[in-house]
Amino acid sequence: MREKIYGLILRSDKRNLSYIYDIFISFTAVLSIMPIMFKREMYPFLHIERAAVVILASDYLLRFIVSDYIIGKGRLSFIIYPFTLGAVVDLVSLLPFGRIFRAFRIFKMLRYMDIFVYMMQVYKRVRRVLFTTLIIAVSYIFVTALFMFSAEGESFSSFFDALYWATTALTTVGYGDIYPVTCLGRLISMITSVFGIAVIALPSGVITANIIKELNKNEDNGSK
Repeated sequence: MREKIYGLILRSDKRNLSYIYDIFISFTAVLSIMPIMFKREMYPFLHIERAAVVILASDYLLRFIVSDYIIGKGRLSFIIYPFTLGAVVDLVSLLPFGRIFRAFRIFKMLRYMDIFVYMMQVYKRVRRVLFTTLIIAVSYIFVTALFMFSAEGESFSSFFDALYWATTALTTVGYGDIYPVTCLGRLISMITSVFGIAVIALPSGVITANIIKELNKNEDNGSK
């Protein structure tokens, strides 16, 4: 029985019943996020939300039941699965604490798209590089914010404002609502922006190169 459930919920050939199941879950996820596109809660949407929660929760439960097939580590899989990225997103999207949580249901649909599958394969390949880059970026933001807060204490009401500024400067976005006014502060801002380009460009180049490699590999496999 569990083998049949595993065959149903796992992505497979388009001629298989699993493909219809994937479309059904994707359609349910898209339909369930439509109510949050409107400011007012409408009565018909209440029924849509209830039905979507039941369906998506059932899908989560089915995946948990066959965790050992998905993870492949025996009984330990039932402990590991709830903490996997897909399971966490699925669970968060079912939380009844606000509209923002329901927006996570869009990832339910993206899971079945080829480009998302490629992205997950790329992530597994470059996660160490991304993690290292994240540590560098967070450290750079904190250090820069510390320097700027020391040099421009009057321009920032709190250290969090300095962190906010450092983040926008690192990503070269710069919203303009918080900015330095002294020569020293502006010098720090210029240096941060220049180095921010390098920090942001590193993971972008790595991800792009690996996505192209993954697409080429799948095209080669498909032509054989």
